[in-house]
Amino acid sequence: MPSPSPRRVMMLGFADCQILDVTGPLEILASANELKPGAPPVYEIVLVAEEAGPLSTTAGVSLVAHKAFRDVTARELAGVHTFMVAGGNGTVKALRTPALVAFVKRAAKAAKRVTSVCSGAAILAEAGLLDGKRATSHWNAVDSIQRAYPKVRMEPDAIFVRDGDVWTSAGITAGMDLAIALVEEDLGREAALDIARRHVLYMMRPGGQSQFSAELQRQRAGSKTTAAAAYIAAHLQGDLRAGTIAAAAGMSERSLLRAFRDELGTTPADYVERVRVDAARLKLAAPRTAAKTVARQCGFSSAELMRRAFHRTLGISPADYRARFATAARGESHA
Repeated sequence: MPSPSPRRVMMLGFADCQILDVTGPLEILASANELKPGAPPVYEIVLVAEEAGPLSTTAGVSLVAHKAFRDVTARELAGVHTFMVAGGNGTVKALRTPALVAFVKRAAKAAKRVTSVCSGAAILAEAGLLDGKRATSHWNAVDSIQRAYPKVRMEPDAIFVRDGDVWTSAGITAGMDLAIALVEEDLGREAALDIARRHVLYMMRPGGQSQFSAELQRQRAGSKTTAAAAYIAAHLQGDLRAGTIAAAAGMSERSLLRAFRDELGTTPADYVERVRVDAARLKLAAPRTAAKTVARQCGFSSAELMRRAFHRTLGISPADYRARFATAARGESHA
């Protein structure tokens, strides 16, 4: 019985694309070819760009495109199983390149499924491939894509989104999450788990893009919330009502509420919950610490209240977070 032909994966790059948008997903797919030594390859990978040869990336390192997209024949496109579009700093220029957008339309009609990484979603949108569909992109690009392409239903917190045969992913490393999901669809869960373990990745990353820590959020803000945020971080087990925080920061409660709204886009109460969740995430890495102890140390009055806060903030429970984190970080499983 003849061996099945490999699934052809065609990645479209462009000048100043994000290098991990290209290499991350392709590395995941290429590793599927190593699951069974001696077996025929599962995927055949082709990188195309405006010109064959060196392709500049945002890292200052060049990749090598196999072929110029204008030279890709209809017959070659007919054999494409998965068509992928990268993102990166060069996305804006790519959007203004009619020949590139026209090629995306051609490739999408031929391919069995179409995917994008990061701001590559904007290129799919420009080609009309996301009209009426759910999609995502890097959190920093979601709003601009939504404004430019109002027919697209952007989901700002998703790691990746599948709508029919079109898949879009969030920023950079989320392209690897998407690629693992593609492997699972093609080869099954065990193959995807094997590849995730090899690359020390989550099979399904906990939470969404909103899992960025409260402290990183605050560092990007102005200075009016600095003293209040420092007090919160140092007094997680204490009284962190708005009036107490305001007094500690030398502000009126009204000024505190205004500063949090203007600089962080949230309320002091929501920020406090986020900081407590962040602290609990770190402590849950110690598998022998009981959840109720972690809750108390981080200022939650009960494990149940901590569980609810985790669901609001990360979309998963503390137990699920601990199990996934421990498996990925320590190679162990803790129920």
